[in-house]
Amino acid sequence: MQQRKILTFILLLALSLTTAGCYTAEVVTGKPASSQTIEKPWATGFIAGLIGPGQVDASQECGDAGVSRVMTQQSFLNMLVTGITGNLYSPMTIMVTCAEGGAMSDNVIRSESRSDEHVKAALQEAAERSQSIEAPVYVQLAE
Repeated sequence: MQQRKILTFILLLALSLTTAGCYTAEVVTGKPASSQTIEKPWATGFIAGLIGPGQVDASQECGDAGVSRVMTQQSFLNMLVTGITGNLYSPMTIMVTCAEGGAMSDNVIRSESRSDEHVKAALQEAAERSQSIEAPVYVQLAE
C-alpha cells in the first residue's frame, strides 16, 4: 500500500512537471545593449502565470539611455516550483538589459507628419537604410 502511494506521488509529480511548459519571451527595442543588466530570477506570478509579476522599474539602473532588451523565461527551477505548487505559485526569471548611453538615431526614421505622403517617404527611407546597414530600422510617426 505504501509503495502505491509513493508511485502515485511520483506519477503526479512527473505529470505536473511535463505539463508545465517552459517558455522564453523577448522584447528588443533596437537600441544597442550595454553591459548593465537587471535580473529577477524569482519574479512572482500566480495561477500558471495568469497573474504575472509586477513591473520592473529600470529607470534608476538604466537612466536616460533606456532599455535595449527585456527577456522573461521560466527556468527549470521555476518550473519545478510551479509543478510542486500545482501551478498556484508560478515564478519566472526576468532579465532587463540597459541600452548604451547613446540614442538609436541611426536606426530610427521620423516622419514629419502622419500624412500618407510623409509616412510613405519615411518607410521608403527606413527600408533603404535597413538594407545598407543590414540591421532593423524603425519608423517613428509624428504626433
